[in-house]
Amino acid sequence: MTLIYLDGQWLDKASAKVSVFDHGLLYGDGVFEGMRVYGGRTFKLAEHVARLYDSAKAILLDVPISREEMIRVTDEGVKRAGLSEGYLRHVITRGVGDLGLDPRKCPRASIIIIFDTIAIWPAERYEQGLTLITAGTPINHREALSPRVKSLNYLNHIMAKVEATNAGADDAIMLDTAGHIAEATGMNLFLWKQGVLSTPPAYAGQLLGVTRDTVIALAGEAGYPVRETMLNRYDLYTADEAFLTGTAAEVAPIRMVDGRVIGAGKAGPVTRDLRARFLKLVRG
Repeated sequence: MTLIYLDGQWLDKASAKVSVFDHGLLYGDGVFEGMRVYGGRTFKLAEHVARLYDSAKAILLDVPISREEMIRVTDEGVKRAGLSEGYLRHVITRGVGDLGLDPRKCPRASIIIIFDTIAIWPAERYEQGLTLITAGTPINHREALSPRVKSLNYLNHIMAKVEATNAGADDAIMLDTAGHIAEATGMNLFLWKQGVLSTPPAYAGQLLGVTRDTVIALAGEAGYPVRETMLNRYDLYTADEAFLTGTAAEVAPIRMVDGRVIGAGKAGPVTRDLRARFLKLVRG
């Protein structure tokens, strides 16, 4: 069942409500995390909570409970919701204030945790691969708001997703202002070319994902060379394989980008291997 934790209360989907004066709604003033539940356990819970609190600290947002309490509440919610396989969304907003921008008018941050499920693509996409386009909408400039802050300001990602939807694609690749590949609309990107696995580095301007870090570690264990380097669309178009990673996406192969077929046009052997290793890890 869908369950919501809202500032100390356990509610259902119909009864969980936030104020129209919450600055998360009015200004996108807040941070969030997505987490995945496998076999009744939240994968990399401590790592996700650490990133949530780091994001909050970066925007001077004081989370009203400790990290340990956040972990305890999350574990309790998974049990209350009866989730064996599920998806969690943790949201910390600046809280209720007035119609002005001043965060001092928001005396206490608000905590929302949604316990639910998610499936962003049909199962066959993980065999056939995804069709992507390059979005005209770039990522935010990294000096305006650090991409390492997982903030509620996701409008540019939504507009890129709209571009993909209008083009009949599954998702979109987003570039930085210099034309380098940063990420998909909510996922990290990997390329396999001539025996090397490549992914954009931290300074490329994308959010560094927990799943991304997990796949890099799994690739190292499998003996695949991994490099973090700036990439452009030529690198993507000419890759032997390419895939996306993310909490909701897991490890998803790419079939085509901007009309160019990637590799064999379906999940390649390295992608299959890393996806199998990832699924074994999360369910082990």
